[in-house]
Amino acid sequence: MPRVGRHQRGTRADESAMARQACSACGAVGEAKPLHVREWTCPCGAVHDRDLNAALNILAAGRADRPTPVELMSAGTPVPQSAVKQEPTGSAA
Repeated sequence: MPRVGRHQRGTRADESAMARQACSACGAVGEAKPLHVREWTCPCGAVHDRDLNAALNILAAGRADRPTPVELMSAGTPVPQSAVKQEPTGSAA
């Protein structure tokens, strides 16, 4: 099985382009912009820094791909416990 480098894992050129072009506030997809354009304004009125907008879109996409703990519990899937020390239940020593 071929080894996948860390920068190749789960990334696609079309998705990264979409992250740069879509408004993180309203989701509208604008036209491709030249790299020297670092800030742009969406028709909804939101002003975006190109890199910050892309980061927000990538974060939202990552969160959308994972079920929430409530969704896991509703489906009967065991949810991992937190790293906080748990006190034993039952009789005290």
